[in-house]
Amino acid sequence: MTNVAIIGAAGRMGRSLVETSQTLEDIHITGATEHAGSAVLGVDAGELAAVGKLNVPIVAQLDQVAADFDVVIDFTQPQATLKHLAYCRDRGKPMVIGTTGFKPEDAATIKAASQSISVVFAPNMSVGVNLCFKLAELAARVLGDDFDIEIIEAHHRHKVDAPSGTALRLGEIVAQVLQRNLSECAVYGREGHTGARDRNTIGFETVRAGDVVGEHTVLFGGIGERVEITHKASSRSTFARGALLAARWVGSHETGLFDMQDVLGLK
Repeated sequence: MTNVAIIGAAGRMGRSLVETSQTLEDIHITGATEHAGSAVLGVDAGELAAVGKLNVPIVAQLDQVAADFDVVIDFTQPQATLKHLAYCRDRGKPMVIGTTGFKPEDAATIKAASQSISVVFAPNMSVGVNLCFKLAELAARVLGDDFDIEIIEAHHRHKVDAPSGTALRLGEIVAQVLQRNLSECAVYGREGHTGARDRNTIGFETVRAGDVVGEHTVLFGGIGERVEITHKASSRSTFARGALLAARWVGSHETGLFDMQDVLGLK
């Protein structure tokens, strides 16, 4: 049995994590938090997620969790996640991080913490998306510099960072295979008279609309043909299930920085 504490339990992902946990017999939600001043403090996390009473009241701080927990899952905001990371590091608790929008120095902080605890840090916990990561790597190796590369992603209107962490990770994978520096070759949107496409660039296009859960396409465009690798999520439960599988897996490692490729055995 893996006892899990969920950060941001009242958010879209938090509620999905609580709901999805009820389908996994060896996952037990023992802690749930929300930010100080939240209207749901004291509310049972199970009732909030519409799965019935779990006797897990939502509290403002991890140190207020009444029951013990083995792993922390965090899908909130970068600064809040880093605070919870410090808490886990100081207490030897492994952590699963699905938060996106980190700065390079934040990623360095996460890597440093992984020398003391085990951390699964992934921009997307979906099994299907992580398979797409491998397919994008394979496509880049086969198609090489002969194909133009564009990455298109779409999410709901509430998402605050762009491009998505998943889109950026796809770009990083392709750039690494092609021996390019993504920070130098990425083009984020186009407008006006841009001239002919630079063959070495990797383009990103972002859509924010309605309640789109998440869609990503890597387009390899050649002369006379194109290859598209697409993933479309219809429910947040796909991300929640992956995060809970990661929570089960990460506890078997004392230290280290991992991603879903490690969890799924794709490396």
